[in-house]
Amino acid sequence: MAVSGQRRRPVVALYERIADAVHDGTYPPGSTLPSEPKLAAELGVSRPALREALLLLQEDGLLTVRRGVGRTVNDRPPRRGFEHVQPLEELIGAGTPLRVRALLRTVEEPTDFTTQHLLAPARAELRFWESVLTGEGTAAALSHEWAAPDELLDRVHPEFARALRATETGSRAEAGPLARTAGGSERRPAVSMLSVLVGASRETALSAHSGITATLLGRRRGDQLGRPADTPAVLVTQVVRVGETPVLAAKHMLPTGAPALPVLQSH
Repeated sequence: MAVSGQRRRPVVALYERIADAVHDGTYPPGSTLPSEPKLAAELGVSRPALREALLLLQEDGLLTVRRGVGRTVNDRPPRRGFEHVQPLEELIGAGTPLRVRALLRTVEEPTDFTTQHLLAPARAELRFWESVLTGEGTAAALSHEWAAPDELLDRVHPEFARALRATETGSRAEAGPLARTAGGSERRPAVSMLSVLVGASRETALSAHSGITATLLGRRRGDQLGRPADTPAVLVTQVVRVGETPVLAAKHMLPTGAPALPVLQSH
């Protein structure tokens, strides 16, 4: 197993520094970046590394090159997630993230799905989160998310392990299986497990693979989403890894009429 999440390539870390500066207002929308020599000196990096990072920022829509002006920050830079792995509530939120409503936060034994995708031993205990994503009062998706066993996360991605514990402790106390709250209410706004992972991974490279199939909701999922059981739906399965080690697996059910899902997120 890999230990203590893999560090990003220097150019990607530099990309993050500049992207952070854009999103925190150091370089606000419409502003022009300093010249390459000046910016390289300010950041303490080489011009070749800076140039490569700037090209990636242009490809990802944060910057535009204007003849005679230089590199300018786009008026509407992309929303900040983890630039290449985004929580579903932001990805399909069309600029306004969907609300996450927690249905269940518990611990369970591996299923066939998690045994296959998280490589979990038969008697492992896995954190399981079930959530409904809603927008404008309408249920848009049902998410099932599982984290790898704690002992593996503590070795491979300790920041994620700590963030999961803190999130759960802050809402319901961590001792024992986490139960439903009365009436489905939350002490604080709920978040998805992937959102927790993204927030804990600013210094850890993630990769993800998803599969998409057509299906029907079925009765239980239909009840949760307020739709008939025979409603057509798209099932998205997702596995997120640190290096070669899977740390999160998920199933997302999007019924007909849900917001559009971008299929390709490119580097």
